[in-house]
Amino acid sequence: MRAGPGIMPAHVPDGVTELGDGIARGGGPVGVDVYFDYQCPFCKQFELTTGPTLDGLVEDRMITLVHHPVAFLDAASTDRYSSRASSASGCAADQGRFAEYTYALFAAQPPEGGPGLPDDELARLGESVGVTEPAFGICVRRHTYLDWAAYVTAVAIRQGVNATPTVYVEGVSVPANTQMIVAAVASLSPGPR
Repeated sequence: MRAGPGIMPAHVPDGVTELGDGIARGGGPVGVDVYFDYQCPFCKQFELTTGPTLDGLVEDRMITLVHHPVAFLDAASTDRYSSRASSASGCAADQGRFAEYTYALFAAQPPEGGPGLPDDELARLGESVGVTEPAFGICVRRHTYLDWAAYVTAVAIRQGVNATPTVYVEGVSVPANTQMIVAAVASLSPGPR
């Protein structure tokens, strides 16, 4: 599944993978990669239903979860919302709140076809999940990680990802539903000795 990453941008958020194409959480033995777009309604449904299970697998040290916030749907808004939201998620990663911020972004997801949330609202969402550092708002408003969002998207396309949400468990495509992901992880998890 992994393809050559191309040139990594100069600025990447804290917690990126070795290739720089996602935010890694956890340290479990089974790798799970989730590709999503903050503008995608199906990704919102996936995050709200499957996200808590994935968080539990991270907490139980069963998986290493890599989030790949792609910007496939920039044209579905009037202001490149997918890219701006991905950039803002990088700012949240710098503050150690990527997962919480991702959930907040999906909970507040604007409809496709119009403007996305303005930068000031993206900054306020950070406050709602405990990010109070002024650096976060500055990072969001300056679009510090727009190049990173483009890079994550380009790498995903090179790897054959063409829809969201897309899930891989140890490099094998798995349907984006809770039961299938849990079953795939369980089949690869080390058993009791």
